[in-house]
Amino acid sequence: MSNKKLTVLLAPAQFVGPMMSSIGMAEVLRDVGGHECVFAVRNDWKARLEAMGFEVRLIGKPVDRDMVVMDSADSNVKDAQETGIIDDITPFEKAISCNDFFMQLLPKEIQETDPYIRNIIADLKPDVIISDNLITLPSIVTSGIPWIFSWSNNPHSLDYGYEDKRLPPSFLGLPTNSETEVKEKYRQQLNEGKGDKWYTYRDQLIASGCPELKDFLMWTPSPFANIYMIPKELDYTDIRPLPDNFYGFDCFKRSGNEDKFEVPESLKNRSGKLIYLSLGSMGSGNVELMKRLVAILSKSKHRFIVSKGVKHNEYELADNMWGERSVPQVKVLSVVDLMITHGGNNTVTETMYFGKPMIVLPLFADQYDNAQRIQEKGFGIRLDAFKCSENDLLDSIDRLLSDQILTQKLVKVSQRIQSEKNIEKLVKIVENFSEIMI
Repeated sequence: MSNKKLTVLLAPAQFVGPMMSSIGMAEVLRDVGGHECVFAVRNDWKARLEAMGFEVRLIGKPVDRDMVVMDSADSNVKDAQETGIIDDITPFEKAISCNDFFMQLLPKEIQETDPYIRNIIADLKPDVIISDNLITLPSIVTSGIPWIFSWSNNPHSLDYGYEDKRLPPSFLGLPTNSETEVKEKYRQQLNEGKGDKWYTYRDQLIASGCPELKDFLMWTPSPFANIYMIPKELDYTDIRPLPDNFYGFDCFKRSGNEDKFEVPESLKNRSGKLIYLSLGSMGSGNVELMKRLVAILSKSKHRFIVSKGVKHNEYELADNMWGERSVPQVKVLSVVDLMITHGGNNTVTETMYFGKPMIVLPLFADQYDNAQRIQEKGFGIRLDAFKCSENDLLDSIDRLLSDQILTQKLVKVSQRIQSEKNIEKLVKIVENFSEIMI
């Protein structure tokens, strides 16, 4: 541990996934390393982060106390509905929609967000900056301060900034051993879909003093350190090795110490295994899909804890279920027997931390890649949330719960992750790069 108390600025994208990962990192840097962590966020995250003991610098103007602010989960669902990524369309169509959304968002993000971050950096004078974002932010790259690029998505999608053609393009859930012609066909179609907007984005970055991007990529790796999260058992380095300044971590699991949870009495008194269902902050916004899954799972002999999401008032749960708008996931995962998930990377890494089998119902983006990798590596089952039959889902639950070989395999993974605590290595990485003068 460094003798100097460092100031670390965390500037995550304002989505639930990057925020949760950044909280996990900040807790380790503060609680293990003794460093001060400051978040650059919009107003809707301010109270929550301050309740955890973190300093907050606002992106955007302060909001009057009496003004109602849209929660980020609500705005994320709104974006997901408008782009169609939580609807029943193909992974390729959703990848195109994601890219369209990114290409509209990026220039706006640079114009509206970057000036605030530049001012925060000038005022705070941090020793190190950690950015978990899809884009290159000029305020960070040109700051003269060591910066770390963090990627909270599945590392297959590092190909948005560091492409390696040994893997198929990400966001599609293609098998890792796909034929070359299949990989190249989809790669070309995805690049063509970015169109002229990508060139506008590239030119905007160059004009701001950033290094030139490689064709159709979205961000530039940090010359200092690039970090990502995935358990070693699911990583892709056996197919696509990474440069020495890329560091993989099993998870960025937050402590969840601010949360309390006990299994509700209505479930304690029922028989059956305990299962957690969550489609994430965006996926749960598809009410018809949630109703479909609830109807199927109501016929199971098991018990379910359900993260109902922002539209929690628009559907009811069955008698063998309990749920709320949001539940303390880290606490819930420690007590359940199986996870039914959308395949978001925070959820996948946290589930592996606790050694639970997974049924993955991917809806968009890196969720497809997580689902495919989990199935390829034998840690769970991938199903189509919209098309799987009642028997598909119920039989998969019973098959995983009765698989003793998988149970022992997951126990070993969980023990390794919890004993190694490799997230604590982040402290040394940050301390090392704080000494570098550009």
